[in-house]
Amino acid sequence: MPDSVLSEIQRDALQEIANMGMGQAATRLSGLLNAFIELSVPRVRVVRVDEAADTLREMTGIDDMVTAVRQGFRSEIKGEALVICRSTEIADLGVLLQDSYAQPVDGNDDMIEVEELVFDVANLITGACVSSILEHLGRMPVFSPPDLLGDRIPLDDVFRTDTLVWDMALLIEVNFTLEDERFRAHLVMLMDEESIRNVSRALDTLLHDI
Repeated sequence: MPDSVLSEIQRDALQEIANMGMGQAATRLSGLLNAFIELSVPRVRVVRVDEAADTLREMTGIDDMVTAVRQGFRSEIKGEALVICRSTEIADLGVLLQDSYAQPVDGNDDMIEVEELVFDVANLITGACVSSILEHLGRMPVFSPPDLLGDRIPLDDVFRTDTLVWDMALLIEVNFTLEDERFRAHLVMLMDEESIRNVSRALDTLLHDI
């Protein structure tokens, strides 16, 4: 079972590192929205990519259409980060962000394009969380430009093995709650098994130095 790649102690340490990164993301989102954000404790799992959709569905209860952005990162630990959101909640977030993003055009207030909004949210989450994880593990990631994997697509289409080159998925599930409005984002890091083993070795080094 892929989860055995990381020990329970390693997963706990990775969860704490991810929690710090998501805390930074929540702070930035709070400033962007001028709203209080409640952040859940991240849950960490390692699975095969062909099992990722079912595992994430089991963890989150997602059964509707999603919007997903992928962004590559590389260092000794390399892979892709996916930020997955329910498409309907992206629309709700757009309402909250309208004053910040919309610009008058010929006297009309145009809503921010969904793609731009998703990229901004995904950049914020990926930058904060992936950078936090790798920097705590002694690596400095370099990111590729984000790419919209799909808007209003089934969760199964996010993890199509014919379009993803990575074997393994490191799932980090996080729930955001924005005051009276709900918005949840789910971070998935895709990488080959060797990169996950490099994560394991880096975690061992970090735990040994504590």
